[in-house]
Amino acid sequence: MLRIGVRAHDFGKGTPEELAKKIAEKKASYIQLALTKALTGMNTGPGTLNPGMAHYIRDTFARHQIHIAVLGCYINPIHPDPVERRKALERFKEHLRFARDFGCSIVGTETGTVTPDFSYHPDTHSAKGFKLILKSVAELVAEAEKFGVFVGIEGVTKHSVSTPEKMARVIETIKSNNLQVILDPCNFISEDNYERQEEIIKQAFDLFGDRIQILHAKDFTIENGKKKIVPIGEGLLNYELLMGLIKKHKPHLEILLEAVDPANVERIHQYLADIYERV
Repeated sequence: MLRIGVRAHDFGKGTPEELAKKIAEKKASYIQLALTKALTGMNTGPGTLNPGMAHYIRDTFARHQIHIAVLGCYINPIHPDPVERRKALERFKEHLRFARDFGCSIVGTETGTVTPDFSYHPDTHSAKGFKLILKSVAELVAEAEKFGVFVGIEGVTKHSVSTPEKMARVIETIKSNNLQVILDPCNFISEDNYERQEEIIKQAFDLFGDRIQILHAKDFTIENGKKKIVPIGEGLLNYELLMGLIKKHKPHLEILLEAVDPANVERIHQYLADIYERV
């Protein structure tokens, strides 16, 4: 039976117990937990993480049979302000140091832009932007190696790692097994390339399939020439192809529904499970 997970903050903000109850009601098996986005009732800001806090949060979700699959620490690793970039990198490294105490081995982030608000700028895709993401990711991976955990990076068309080829270049350049991939196929698809989605998805598995440790699942359509995110099963993403590749190459991969309405979780779970069963 295919198991799925969710982003905890898609269920709103609450105490660990409140969120665990809500998520367990939808029979989700694991979560991506972004501490400041999801949790209330405690200070989880910079400098606050400690083993006791991590064990409390881990054990609260575990009582509801929910595993923390990823600590989400979505920073801008190529922020144009060096001071802000340093703060972000140190925050991510704090998550890496305590990840195992959360019962988790992966801390995840996207790869950022040269604008502070993540808006598109062509310089993000420049050689300078790529050099900067290599430097930042290498620093984070060096910290991950000390603690036996993984940096999970997620490519996005408008960010510094914008294509499967660039993801493969990052992996090849840094050369560390502590660098892994969070694959969101929708993030590599844009209004300009969506007609090649099957090629892009296959390319991701061909180039770095061995590094894919988490799948983010959502769906998209194209309206008035722009990509729009829609509920899974109501869009254009080829889930038959994707589930087939997962079943063949990454069985039991942890699949996290992204930007999902909690009311749709069980329907989407069944939809994906049915596809997984027949492919």
